[in-house]
Amino acid sequence: MKSRIPVVLLACGSFNPITNMHLRLFEVARDHLHQTAVPELKLLCGADVLKTFQTPNLWKDAHIQEIVEKFGVVCVSRTGHNPKEYISGSPILHRYRHNIHLAREPVQNELSSTYVRQALSQGHSVKYLLPDAVITYIRDHNLYTRDSSWKGSSTQRSEGKTGWEESASPRNSS
Repeated sequence: MKSRIPVVLLACGSFNPITNMHLRLFEVARDHLHQTAVPELKLLCGADVLKTFQTPNLWKDAHIQEIVEKFGVVCVSRTGHNPKEYISGSPILHRYRHNIHLAREPVQNELSSTYVRQALSQGHSVKYLLPDAVITYIRDHNLYTRDSSWKGSSTQRSEGKTGWEESASPRNSS
């Protein structure tokens, strides 16, 4: 087996809550970097985060330039986003495009933290969308429910149902 080059990835995003697809970002980026033999520290992000580099007053141009010039970016594809367009539409990203690695996620998925928060607030199961430890933490800390301090979309749960009964085990077919 070919020896692998050490890779350090720094990710940004809300990860609120962290999903299996967030964890998958690291796997896809690592595999891409090992194939291209590019060691070093890189910012890891999904294409949706790369798009935010163009959002007025969200990022300072000096910060964007420092990130892409000094460290570089590994951007993992995401359904509905065109990272090549974001790069060509930004003078800074375009200037340092040689330092932006586009990694294709072969398992396209539209899972987002926003969807997960909405599902939880409505009492729906999120089993297999989140790591079991994250589901346990959310349940134990009463997050993303009508009774929590999270102010997301309104809950539409049936009286007495929390959604956790369905997420903990498969449904009975009887």
